[in-house]
Amino acid sequence: MNDHIFNLAQEKLLAPAALTVDQLQNILGDMMQYQLDYADLYFEMSFLESWGLEEGMVKNGNYSVDRGVGIRAISGDKTGFAYSDDIDFSALTKASKAARAIASRGGKNQVFIPKRIAGLHLYETINPISLYSEQDKINLLQVMDREARKQDPRVSQVMVSLASSYQIMLVVATDGTLSADVRPLMRLNIHVIAEDTKNREMGSSGGGGRSDFDYEFICQKGRVYAQEAVRQALINLEAKPAPAGTMPVVLGEGWPGVLLHEAVGHGLESDFIRKKTSVFTGCIGKQVASPLCTVVDDGTLAGRRGSLNVDDEGSPSQCTVLIENGILNNYMFDKLNARMLGARTTANARRESYAHLPIPRMTNTYMLAGKHSPEEIIKSIDKGLYAVNFSGGQVDITSGQFVFSTSEAYYVEKGKIQYPVKGATLIGRGSEVLKKISMVGNQLELDTGVGICGKAGQSVPVGVGQPMLKVDELTVGGTV
Repeated sequence: MNDHIFNLAQEKLLAPAALTVDQLQNILGDMMQYQLDYADLYFEMSFLESWGLEEGMVKNGNYSVDRGVGIRAISGDKTGFAYSDDIDFSALTKASKAARAIASRGGKNQVFIPKRIAGLHLYETINPISLYSEQDKINLLQVMDREARKQDPRVSQVMVSLASSYQIMLVVATDGTLSADVRPLMRLNIHVIAEDTKNREMGSSGGGGRSDFDYEFICQKGRVYAQEAVRQALINLEAKPAPAGTMPVVLGEGWPGVLLHEAVGHGLESDFIRKKTSVFTGCIGKQVASPLCTVVDDGTLAGRRGSLNVDDEGSPSQCTVLIENGILNNYMFDKLNARMLGARTTANARRESYAHLPIPRMTNTYMLAGKHSPEEIIKSIDKGLYAVNFSGGQVDITSGQFVFSTSEAYYVEKGKIQYPVKGATLIGRGSEVLKKISMVGNQLELDTGVGICGKAGQSVPVGVGQPMLKVDELTVGGTV
């Protein structure tokens, strides 16, 4: 399988320009004649397609192909970077000269002979864009549209989208890395608006990943997403204004793990640690969360949206335990920050494209399950909020201070869910919230595959997840 991936990458990326691995090694060798610690070449070809349906009609359809190479040179804490959308020997030579300009001549570091690194086998090399006809894709969106509208006459608007991509990458580096990956990805989304004589509310749902591209399976999933979006919208039509104040809050399974991702996960990325801008700097071995909490970043889950066979520096994906029983165990590293902090890469180097630098990023980040049943957790609440799902929020990445808006929430009193509420926001600091978790559910769920993470102007697909959690005290912004 790995031979197939490498041969495909070589065929699509190097062969058209008659480039060989030996030539790439020579380019890297020329770069290392300067005072560099490390250099790499990242080749990529990506195919992107998107479709949008509104009011039963196709409103947009886009297709694009992008191809290029990014060249990086590192000397100490300085990084030189250049990229080209031409892949040929001349363009590589010019870009390599620009990248190495951060250092003066006289380097002594050697270039190790490139050796193929065997990545994982987490998904097939299937191109989801060419898998179905144009009419099949339109039919899929129409299936979802019809499913949403038949759920309830109060559904007034439906918007459906399908996005697919197919990425081929190859990386060769002075440390001997020679690695490739072929990455399929698909995502379906639906937004609905339901209204009655008094209110107008939205519901949304969706999912996707790097596998399970059977057409009938996807159509069935699309119907489920449509039903879920309508359910959310109708619940919010009946919802009462949310209470405000400090109270216990239960966070639901799955997508609410986005709060963990944003408010805690980013603070464990090693570039923030190296720059000492994270609240978790210097906290390895210290208690940073409730002893009930174990948090991992796992790029090895088959077919998941955030999973990778290798990261964007060519390192095979792995599962990294970040927090174990409340103790900070590790950070997320790329090669640069690992070298500067005396650590090893955790295969968390990610980049949006060849035109961007790799930086430490999350893959699939989630909290492991505990021992409490969902019924026990709800029953333990005297007066509080049960936040089932989130619609969005804002986070200060370095401090972990967050404000998240709920898209589905319920008021809980005397151990029972009383009624749905709307307009609730959760306000707090990630590092403090972790310490206030007193119950962890026994049912771990991952999100359905819609996560997109933004950092330093780059967006990459990610996964999140968690079991149900009880936070003893959290500030809730509401309207009553």
